[in-house]
Amino acid sequence: MDLDLDLDLQLATEAAEPPDQAQLEQWASAALAGRRARAALTIRIVDSQESQALNLQYRGRDKPTNVLSFPFELPPGLSADDEIADLLGDLVICAEVVRREALEQGKETPAHWAHMVVHGVLHLLDYDHITDSCAAEMEALETAILRGLGFPSPYEDQDHLEDL
Repeated sequence: MDLDLDLDLQLATEAAEPPDQAQLEQWASAALAGRRARAALTIRIVDSQESQALNLQYRGRDKPTNVLSFPFELPPGLSADDEIADLLGDLVICAEVVRREALEQGKETPAHWAHMVVHGVLHLLDYDHITDSCAAEMEALETAILRGLGFPSPYEDQDHLEDL
């Protein structure tokens, strides 16, 4: 099944060199493959200040984080058959945190960026890691997707990442 993806990229920081539109589309498409025929999402790449403010407002954590996901909720009165139902939501990725984590964890920066996109898109698809069984399912899926993209497992030799 071919995926029709509409990705809106917003660059709200000059702090780092983020992946380009084509890379982000490739990684998001890999996470969506077989799960959606059409999808629209926004990826906003931000600095630490914006990430921290959003993390505090929506998660009660007063520190910047690697990725936040904001799923789209279908308004009352619209059905899943309406075109608006293609909207997945928004991902907010902090470039500074992704770069720092990649260095701290000894990962290639593109691999960590790909992981954050895949992880965030899976959250938009209602995957979560609140329970151990849900975490195991999500981590196995992330690993399979990332390996399919040519990246190593993000969880090899890693304890569960604190911010995910």
